[in-house]
Amino acid sequence: MNTVKNSLIQVSDIEINIERKDIKNLHIGVYPPNGRVRVASPLNIDDEAVRLAVISRLSWIKRQIKSFGEQRRESKREMLSGESHYFLGKRYLLDVIYDSKKHFIALKHSKIELHIKSNTTTENRYKLLQEWYRKELNKIVSKLIDKWEKRIDVKLNNWQIKKMRTKWGSCNIEKKSILFNLYLARVPIECIEYIIVHELVHLLERHHNDNFKIYMNRFLPEWEKCRNMLNQSYLPYEEWVL
Repeated sequence: MNTVKNSLIQVSDIEINIERKDIKNLHIGVYPPNGRVRVASPLNIDDEAVRLAVISRLSWIKRQIKSFGEQRRESKREMLSGESHYFLGKRYLLDVIYDSKKHFIALKHSKIELHIKSNTTTENRYKLLQEWYRKELNKIVSKLIDKWEKRIDVKLNNWQIKKMRTKWGSCNIEKKSILFNLYLARVPIECIEYIIVHELVHLLERHHNDNFKIYMNRFLPEWEKCRNMLNQSYLPYEEWVL
């Protein structure tokens, strides 16, 4: 039995997380929001071999880290009129409307109308927005899953929407269950579709190998464009979340 464990190394002042898996090839990834570097390594490759692989890609790694560092960061939200919020990749201005009726959110033209009582706290305002995101995303994901289960010829047992700090989606292959990040409600619908296809394809291929890419190219030829859009323009979580 192989007892090689995950490890942490430093290369040119960059922290490298090594995760060893039962895979054939080594993969280097740089992830938002701060350019975290992770290496997925076959079980039989030691730290020194990983270090050499990282060094060979060091220029690319540094460019990716720099690009994340240059990404625009949103200021802390206070849930007041005039703030920018995003839905399906489009920017909307928040319009807070105080009335005594039931709290609700309405999308009108270029505005997200937040109808609340005047004494509603910032935290509860934000919770209302999150629940609205959840309701809208639920409708979108439900339709897209129904579409893509048929096309890919797979069947989920269940799926859920929750807040996740580092992933847009996660597939439990054994349980045939998928988690989707709540903040997918903020990204363009083609990116939501990409995440759904990506996770469903894992029911056919567990690893991100050449076979996985063949499936993705077959079902969603422009999947890499959507992946790059997510990595370059959006964060999987918000720094201003309350």
